[in-house]
Amino acid sequence: MTDQKTFRYGIIAAAVVIILIIGFVFLGAPNAKTTTPAAAPVAELTAPSATTVTTTAVNVAPADTESGSITISGAFALYPLTVVWADQYEALHPNVKIQVSAGGAGKGITDALGGLSDIGMSSRALTSAETQKGAYAIPVTTDAVVPVINANNPVSVILLTQGINQSTWEKIYINKTIVTWGQVVGNPSITAKIDRYTRSDSSGAADVWAQYAGGKAQSDLQGIGVYGDPGILSAVQNDPNAVGYNNLNYAYDANTSLPANGILVPPFLLSNGTVLDLSTKDKTLTAIKTKTFPYPPARVDSFVTNGKPSGVVDDFIRWTLTDGQQYVSPNGYVPLPANTLANSIAEL
Repeated sequence: MTDQKTFRYGIIAAAVVIILIIGFVFLGAPNAKTTTPAAAPVAELTAPSATTVTTTAVNVAPADTESGSITISGAFALYPLTVVWADQYEALHPNVKIQVSAGGAGKGITDALGGLSDIGMSSRALTSAETQKGAYAIPVTTDAVVPVINANNPVSVILLTQGINQSTWEKIYINKTIVTWGQVVGNPSITAKIDRYTRSDSSGAADVWAQYAGGKAQSDLQGIGVYGDPGILSAVQNDPNAVGYNNLNYAYDANTSLPANGILVPPFLLSNGTVLDLSTKDKTLTAIKTKTFPYPPARVDSFVTNGKPSGVVDDFIRWTLTDGQQYVSPNGYVPLPANTLANSIAEL
């Protein structure tokens, strides 16, 4: 009996051992497919072909090669815009320094011819004598000269309604046959004397005003001579009986488009009977653009050099005729026609 139990236990034990061995073989033994990494495809081990490489272009600004200094002097008319141009150009070219000063067109041309400045600002045409000396004009923009009277002028209400014609301006400034404001409006009972103011410096504004008033020159204008646009403006602001003329960017407030404090800009009475309203800067600029404003006293402004410019001076002038034109209208000037700008560039 004992031997039979022993025999059964032996069979059971053997069966257990066999089961364990089988489990070990099928469950615990390493599997060749799961322990040996498969070889990576060749395509994944090689660098991408040239046709699959992409690159991102990097825009690198070219080195600024412009350097040096530029001196500019001359016309009060062109001074405000030239200051803006100079500031913007210096911002683009930090190695360039530009100095701008106003002193009248005559001074600007003389300075350019004498080597005292690189560029002269001119608000009038060159004379034959200046051209013979080597003066070289490059048109850059357009503006105009306007008449100015005191805001308390004794006949201002009438003047703003009926305007003043060219013949009357001639009699005021050239012939001096009209001497009272009553004569201007045809009312002899008004005896207030006209106080004329004109420019004492060699001036493009005076030159074109004399051309308009009677086909004359600055030396033919009658009146009290004062220096520069600021001088005439101040004189008229302080004298109720005064009359003068200013470049339009001095006659009007830059922010409001209205005449500067204390003055009025009387209308032109045109030859066709039209009263040309000049009560705001915007209206005056529109009249210049459409050429309903008389030429003169509208005119082209130019940079003047001694012979053709070169180097950084040439580059600056080219810039004013191209990218710099974006600053013309916002600063109270009238852009030149595209063909005129193209001719200016071609002349450089």
